[in-house]
Amino acid sequence: MAWVFLSVAGLLEVVWAIGLKYTDGFTKLAPSAVTVAAMAGSIYCLAVAVRTIPIGTGYAVWTGIGAVGVAILGMVLFDEPRTLWRIGCILLIVAGILGLKFLT
Repeated sequence: MAWVFLSVAGLLEVVWAIGLKYTDGFTKLAPSAVTVAAMAGSIYCLAVAVRTIPIGTGYAVWTGIGAVGVAILGMVLFDEPRTLWRIGCILLIVAGILGLKFLT
């Protein structure tokens, strides 16, 4: 169950990180509320997950899910560069996340 909480925490990290772009410096109420709620939910789920999962593994996986998700959505939503090097680096992060999951 801890890995489910960690996965949800990572997905909520993606939501709040992308949400920051839409808040316009926290001047728009609805995107700001969603972003802050996602931040709180993400931290809560991470805290629950690291009751069982080692903190180093949990934090690395959490940030990895966030980094991969935001990088991919940045390409899709904001027309950020889609180079082979960038995609290759994203795949390396995914490999690290999977390694930590299966070796912990």
